[in-house]
Amino acid sequence: MKKWIALLTIIPAIGSLTVINKIEPYVLGLPFIVFWSTAWLILTSVFLFICNAIYDKQGEKQ
Repeated sequence: MKKWIALLTIIPAIGSLTVINKIEPYVLGLPFIVFWSTAWLILTSVFLFICNAIYDKQGEKQ
């Protein structure tokens, strides 16, 4: 389970640090760079929530 927690914390760091420099294509009415930043903000919260749930389940077993 520790591998899953490590993986789920590394994925948002890689995704949010990816350099995207596009303004012209619009996604949901937002310039792509704003959409990319907002999407990774939300995804990071989701990944950390999952990590917290996994960590709590490990604590209950002990």
